[in-house]
Amino acid sequence: MSGIDLGNGVVGAILGVVFATLFQQWTQDIWFRIRRRSAGMVRSLTFRERQGVPWSTFSLGPLHTSALIVEGDGDRAIAPEAVHVQVLTDEIALPEDMAGWRAEIEAEESRAAAAGERAAVWNGPRYAVESLEISRSALDEQSEVHLRLRPTDYYTFIAAQQLDRRLPDGSTPRTRYLDPEQPLSAPAFLQCSFGVNIAVVTSDHLLVVSRRSDRVRVGAGVWNSSVNEGLSRHIDSSGRNAPDLHAVARRGMREEMSLEPHEYTLSLLAFVLDVEKRQWSAHFYARLGDMTAEQLTARMSRGVADRWEHQGTEYVPFRSADVARYLLRPDRIHRWAPVAPALFHLALVHVHGRASVERAEAQAIRRL
Repeated sequence: MSGIDLGNGVVGAILGVVFATLFQQWTQDIWFRIRRRSAGMVRSLTFRERQGVPWSTFSLGPLHTSALIVEGDGDRAIAPEAVHVQVLTDEIALPEDMAGWRAEIEAEESRAAAAGERAAVWNGPRYAVESLEISRSALDEQSEVHLRLRPTDYYTFIAAQQLDRRLPDGSTPRTRYLDPEQPLSAPAFLQCSFGVNIAVVTSDHLLVVSRRSDRVRVGAGVWNSSVNEGLSRHIDSSGRNAPDLHAVARRGMREEMSLEPHEYTLSLLAFVLDVEKRQWSAHFYARLGDMTAEQLTARMSRGVADRWEHQGTEYVPFRSADVARYLLRPDRIHRWAPVAPALFHLALVHVHGRASVERAEAQAIRRL
């Protein structure tokens, strides 16, 4: 063997040892990192399971509501074609120990009407929520919402709103059928309400805030969204078609503000559940194109189909600081419909951006 070959052999051996050592160290480092990461994941999951708490409902400083934002953050609108509504055929039936409550309501309405005390409340056909499921589109991870509804009526809704009434065994519908740690899990007969709530902003940048009439059966006298409309089987499901939530919102705009679709833009921002009353809502933002607050007031003065549902309207500058201060006013803070503050917050985020809105809200809270 020549000296050159011997030298090459020695060099090769040395390099082999070096590379083997480095590879062994590299594999040990990788294995150590994997083990450490895995252990961290296990600890994290264990901690979450031990420290798990129910989902939080919307709050703003001292303002606490029962509105749970299930889907949507205000930043991106949910496309109409991403909402899939299915209507099941079987009508809702109350459990035997609650069925008598509905019969009481029907009997009392008939008695009051016969005695001339007042007109009977119309037992309109409604929808109950069987389930609402959220997924993401494969390409851009946009929201995909699957809403399943069942037929019901208004008297069943009123009966099911008595969530804290005692049943024969001493329990209540709330304690028997609802789990506070699983807010999205509930029987359909306790969820006989789905509606749309709309934050309307005029062309001169004023947010419309409505006060519900003292004559309505649910939420009398509270301050609420600009427009609130419940789904109706009779009106919103032409033929055998499932209701279109954007069409329901446009109906609400027409019936409560006498506005036509060409006069505004409409964006679906979120799906929200009032966990206290088990009422579902689709939250919308509507921007008027050329109509100012003064012109809207004049339009409404010439006639509104559902004027009886509201007893007052106020206009608030649609700036984050102004809306936050308005929500937290002493004469308002305890008089809000549960879903209204969340709706206005989401509308602000949609227009002004999350960072700007949260900064203004924090300042408003500090100044209380």
